[in-house]
Amino acid sequence: MGSATLFRIPVLLLLGGAVMFVSNRKHLLSMLLSLEYMVLLLFLIIFYYLMFMQYESYFSLVFLTFSVCEGALGLSVLVSMIRTHGNDYFQSFSVLQC
Repeated sequence: MGSATLFRIPVLLLLGGAVMFVSNRKHLLSMLLSLEYMVLLLFLIIFYYLMFMQYESYFSLVFLTFSVCEGALGLSVLVSMIRTHGNDYFQSFSVLQC
């Protein structure tokens, strides 16, 4: 398998994740799952690139740390939204209501 195919498949999967992120805009949970899918694919692309260019892979650990923080932040927003509004629909609350 060539190096062009090695980078092309994750990029196509990433674009598919972006389409799913845009199409699931009504529920916060499905948007967060699509976002985590895209973050994991970005990690895979970065890891492939660092291994292909024979660089150190410490940056991938920093990226994973930030992605875990992003996931925890998204989950806390989801929990606070469900506690205040009862569901994760974006249409059920108003921005002016804060």
